[in-house]
Amino acid sequence: WTNLPLLLVYLAVIVGSLWAFLSLYKQRQITKAAKLEPWFPPHRQRDVYLSLLHLDPSEASEGGDGEKKLSKVPDSVLKAALLQRALEDIKRIVQLRSSKPALQTLLQRGSVGDELWQRFLRAEKEIEEEVKDVVNEANAFAPNWGQVIFQSANEMNQNLLIKQRTAEIQAQLEQEKAWWEKKRAGIQSDFMKEIGAEEAEDGKAQPPEAPLQQKKNGSSDEDAVLVEAGGPAQAQG
Repeated sequence: WTNLPLLLVYLAVIVGSLWAFLSLYKQRQITKAAKLEPWFPPHRQRDVYLSLLHLDPSEASEGGDGEKKLSKVPDSVLKAALLQRALEDIKRIVQLRSSKPALQTLLQRGSVGDELWQRFLRAEKEIEEEVKDVVNEANAFAPNWGQVIFQSANEMNQNLLIKQRTAEIQAQLEQEKAWWEKKRAGIQSDFMKEIGAEEAEDGKAQPPEAPLQQKKNGSSDEDAVLVEAGGPAQAQG
């Protein structure tokens, strides 16, 4: 029994030391995470929506004619701002999903540090909270709108991607056309050279016909025909 207080004091010192170490380590991790550079740039669409949402008409200044310069923001404008906010969230979600497998592979190989992975996890957590906030705001405007707002934002994102791709193709149209014209001219030039070479070869292989023509058209003593007198015509006469 005399050693029991010493044992309790020893356990208390150990537990207190571990608790102090864990608290200090957790505080350092929180401070380090707060100093990490954010994964995405500032969310301007969210800032615009919150600014429009918290715009107070009572704070509007009076004009010279007694009319207010500011009025209440219409719900249509707020809905459009919220939809733009959801569109930006969709873009960030797509970027996170496409970057996660490659980042995990690089982290396993040791090509990137743990700091980059902490930034990525922080971005995922922030986007989850952002999605929940957008859903709640959408349901506040209209019932069950929060279930389809991200679907509409995804369709808008797909349309934007199609327009960007179409614009890129249109920008490359003149360059592709010039390249094709140059290639077609080269093909025609090579084809004409091949035809000229074939005609030259045919001309060399053909035997000369001029001596034969002269021999056939000219006269020869061997080709002369002698007609004797007293032929059948004279006998008959």
